[in-house]
Amino acid sequence: MIRAICCVPVSPLRAEPSHRSEMISQQVFGECCEILEQAKDNWTRVRCSYDGYEGWCQSGQLTEIDEPEYEKGGIALTPDWVNSLEYNGHPMMVPIGCSLTAMKNGRAKWRKNQVHFKGMAWEPASAARDPKSIRQLTYKFLNTPYLWGGKTVFGADCSGFTQTIFKLLNIPLLRDAYQQSTQGEAVGFLEEARTGDLAFFDNEEGKITHVGILLNSHEIIHASVKVRIDKIDNMGIVRSDDFQRTHHLRIIKRLLPATTP
Repeated sequence: MIRAICCVPVSPLRAEPSHRSEMISQQVFGECCEILEQAKDNWTRVRCSYDGYEGWCQSGQLTEIDEPEYEKGGIALTPDWVNSLEYNGHPMMVPIGCSLTAMKNGRAKWRKNQVHFKGMAWEPASAARDPKSIRQLTYKFLNTPYLWGGKTVFGADCSGFTQTIFKLLNIPLLRDAYQQSTQGEAVGFLEEARTGDLAFFDNEEGKITHVGILLNSHEIIHASVKVRIDKIDNMGIVRSDDFQRTHHLRIIKRLLPATTP
């Protein structure tokens, strides 16, 4: 299997090998993947190593790497809303949560490509998971516009937002809301919710279509039009600016057992 890594700040992952095709997710700088198929017109089908998601991206947004570098992917991440690094001697700005793959002393070599990051890396394994830290982390995404398939501060959908936050907390989440709802332990009542619990919402057919992060038992931060803080009760979300009910609560899941009220 050919291994590759994303070498641009954000790479759209599409359902079909076409710019007109739906963007189903994204890869961000430093994320590793497996190359599954090559198509005409500079398109490559990949499987993301982090969540197993498959899709098409432009071939030029990837560079092949060796197995040792692939195995070291995702240990440290970029920490700030936007971060400066050098790629082959040229400046590049990348968002929070990019993988500093196979980096040592701020430098990495991906075959013929050179990466240099001067900042302090975010270490997910040692990240604080207390309520104050979770709020500070999620607030970095406030007012990020909703973007179907997005998962960065430049644009995110609901599950892309939660996946990126939990990646920074060293908790791997699957990509889509319905997939994430299969993870963690159920919380019986909203009143028992803790900061960092995930709340899931369904549509009229009973399919889970939305997810957000609970700040407490009456507030939620989620991506809906933009990343925002809204009220929540046992029925679901009530939009704070116009008091309209927007989402029906289905289930609450806990993946951060160390979090305290």
